[in-house]
Amino acid sequence: MTSYLNRKVRERGFEGDSSAFIDGLVRKFADRGYVDDASYAVMKARDLAARGYGERRLGATLYAAGIAESDSEEAREIAADERIAAALAYARRRRFGPFATEKISDRKVFEKQMAAMLRAGHPPALSRRILDLPPGDEPDPDTLSYD
Repeated sequence: MTSYLNRKVRERGFEGDSSAFIDGLVRKFADRGYVDDASYAVMKARDLAARGYGERRLGATLYAAGIAESDSEEAREIAADERIAAALAYARRRRFGPFATEKISDRKVFEKQMAAMLRAGHPPALSRRILDLPPGDEPDPDTLSYD
């Protein structure tokens, strides 16, 4: 939160040193329970998984937000538990693999889809497994395995 507030103050044109004031403000908010990095991380994990983003994307998001590793443990567990459902949600949204209208035979299109899945934070093996599923096949997350 400190880096966010410092950035917002700079964006508004303030040129003085506000870091001491902001540090005190953040400490006061945390003491009163207004700021809870662990709750934020869990909320972010659920949000990103629902939108189809994977564990690596969550890690990058939490790192950028300045969330400590200790505050992100539960969030990372949620992302790991939702790994397959999130990858399928992303494929559904982008109409990849089983959600496409026809099987992709062009290697370049497959590579672009694979790259998109990887940028979304999904593991290569899971991404390949989903992209290889035939179109029109509604996959069952419980039976979808990969190594």
